Amino acid sequence: MNTKPETKYRPSENEPYMNDNQLQYFRDKLIRWSEALLAESRETVAKMVQGSPGEADLTDRAAREVETNFELRTRDRHRKLLKKIEDALNKIEEGTYGYCAVTGEPIGVKRLDARPIATLSIEAQQDHEAAEKRRGN
Repeated sequence: MNTKPETKYRPSENEPYMNDNQLQYFRDKLIRWSEALLAESRETVAKMVQGSPGEADLTDRAAREVETNFELRTRDRHRKLLKKIEDALNKIEEGTYGYCAVTGEPIGVKRLDARPIATLSIEAQQDHEAAEKRRGN
């Protein structure tokens, strides 16, 4: 695994936006996140391959089935999240990371630190959510 230790550096609003240090910080953060998700997925697959002896009790079998379904839903969310992480890493390479997909304005260091896969500024995200609510989604 290529896990890089987290540095003590923290991006600041008081430095040039998306400078080399910030880009490296977010690249490392995204890579660590991706590696953690992949490790969890490997553990899940290993558990599923290992399997469990057939439970004789219907209640135990049902509980195991619920647990398996939950794990599969979690892995599906992780798969979608990994795609977003990959997209964010591509944006870093393209030089478009950190800018709102709608307005082109900076998303902001604090928002990206909390949600490094964010593609919308807070204002654009709020507008998007309000539009979804109006449509009934």
